This record gives sequence, C-alpha cells and structure tokens, in this order.
Amino acid sequence: MTATSADATTAGAGRTTFHALTVSDVQRLTDDAVAIAFAVPPELRDEFAFVAGQSLTVRRGAERRSYSICAPVGAPPRIGVREVAGGSVSGWLVRDVRVGDVVEVQPPGGTFTPDLAVAGHHVLVAAGSGVTPMLSIAGSVLAAHGTSTVTMFYGNRRSDTVMFADEVADLKDAHPARFRLVHVLSREPQEVALHSGRLDRARLQTLLPATVDVAAVDHWWLCGPFGMVTAAVDVLGELDVDRSRIHRELFWVGDEPPAQVHHEDAPTGDGASVTVVLDGRASTLVLPPGRTVLDGAQQLRPDLPFACKGGVCGTCRARVTSGAATMRRNWALEADEVDAGYVLTCQTLPTTPEVTVDYDA
Repeated sequence: MTATSADATTAGAGRTTFHALTVSDVQRLTDDAVAIAFAVPPELRDEFAFVAGQSLTVRRGAERRSYSICAPVGAPPRIGVREVAGGSVSGWLVRDVRVGDVVEVQPPGGTFTPDLAVAGHHVLVAAGSGVTPMLSIAGSVLAAHGTSTVTMFYGNRRSDTVMFADEVADLKDAHPARFRLVHVLSREPQEVALHSGRLDRARLQTLLPATVDVAAVDHWWLCGPFGMVTAAVDVLGELDVDRSRIHRELFWVGDEPPAQVHHEDAPTGDGASVTVVLDGRASTLVLPPGRTVLDGAQQLRPDLPFACKGGVCGTCRARVTSGAATMRRNWALEADEVDAGYVLTCQTLPTTPEVTVDYDA
C-alpha cells in the first residue's frame, strides 16, 4: 500500500499513539535480516526525535513488536529486523514490506541510552541482532565527542550472518583511533583463536581483560540473547565493575526465558484495587489475584503501551506512586530505576490492597 499522508491511528496520546509512516528505504542486510527506514513528516519530527539506543514499536493487526533503532541521533528513524522462525511481524517486515508501504509505528522509547553530553570509553558487547542499538550508540557517541572511544565485541555464527557488516566497518574506517571492532565467529575460524567461538562466559572471562583496560571503561553496553547477556554481567561482576556502569538489553532469540516466579505475597481474595494513570487520566479497576497490572488494566485502557509482554523491551515501564508491587521478571530496567519505583507493568503483581501505577512519571 502507498501513503498519501501521515495520518495517525490514535490509541491514546503521546507515546501510546501509533502513526502510519511511509517506508522510505529497505536495505537487505543478510538472507534473514533487513534495515527499514521511515519517512517522518514535519509535523511528527519532534515526536519521533530519538535518543541513541531507543526503539520503535511496530503494530501489525493485534500484534506488536519492539525493534531497536539503528541510526545515529539526528538521522531519520531506521530499525534493524532479523526474521524469527514463525514470527508474524518479523517475517512480514523482512520478506514483504517494500518502499512506499505504510507501517504503524509508535514514537521512540526505551532507557538503554548513553549520556552523549559526557565523553568516555564505551564498550559494546553484542551478538546477532543485538548489534542494532549498538550501531546507534556507537555512531552517536563517536559523533558527540572527539575524545570518546568505543570498543565493540560483535558475536555471530559466520561472516555471512553479520548484520550491518559494512556499516560497522565504515565506523572503524571513519574513526580508526577511537573505534575498535572485534568480530567473534562461532562457526567460522578466525586468525586469532580467541576470536573463534561463542561469546559465552569462558570466552568473555579471557577476551574482555585481554582486549581492554577493564578499570578504565566508563560504560558497558550488553545486548543479545539471554545467555550471553547474563554471562557478561556475571563476568563483569567478577572483574569488579560497578553495576551502575553495566547496561543490558535482551533479545529472546535462541534462548528460553527464565520461568515465571510465583509470589506468595500477592493479595488473595477479590484482588487489589489498581489505579493506572496515563496521559493525565486515571482509571481504577479490581485486579484478580495472579493477573499482571498490564493484562488487567488493558480492559479499561486499551491505550496502555506495551510490546513484548516478556519483561524484556521496557515499553510498558511505569512508576508505582502508592502502594507496593513486585515483578515476576525484569530484564529491561536498571537497578536505579527499580529503586526509584519503576516497574514493568506486564510483569507486575500488586502486594498491597491498593496500588497506583503512573505511566506519565
């Protein structure tokens, strides 16, 4: 289909609104991956201005998926998509979407973002499609400060499965003294033995301290499958890296998510009284025991933001402003966000009879 205007399909206001954006470019990256750029009309440019490391949520029918932006700050929004087996949205984006088509897209969100106002040394550890936000972070960091440096460890199976191979090579060529790139391939031999294999715990334990001065790194950015990210967090902890300098984002590809945890402290009986606040409007419901805030509140507020519902993407982030609640799992929020009262509502169960959750906070 072809767009003649950028009409918005409204499901609320602000970050919960889906806009019909025209696809301006589709770049084939590998056999199963593409980069898709969107044309943003002048009246929506402020709404779609993004921070490095953020993502866009795409809607197809009733399905929603969150995809990281792979463009540097100031460029038109572009997402990287790798097809997942049986994926109704990823398969459509990779195989069917063409230039001129219209895609429903939510404005950018996410907190996997560096502070570009401060120069520093950033180390990026990515595997597979986990490189997508790293491309935005690396390009933006290098452009923001002439003294910032970036080291990227990028794991893949073979060289022909590497997403954005040319673009990361171009970054290296453009910033030879400030950008170091280390490819690690699990199914293709490399000249350096340490660069052959998976980015697992054992390899990271050797590779990281052998390549960078761990103590001198200002921020560590981890993105990829569950096993790699958790292994990297563990290894960095063993290397005495402060947790505040470690930032993670997960992709559920090739790994099983952890089992859900049952919390005995959740209210029983008729459930809890939950108030959700979004776009300045409050709605109250009785939430049955064992049901998450997002699932229950969507009956009253279908405009609530969400994407993965797996505790991974962070799209449904909100703040508990009264009462208390617990999360079954959290792979999106940093420790300081949790300490400040933020939760992933798709994973949140009340632990007091009354709870207020504010999406605007």
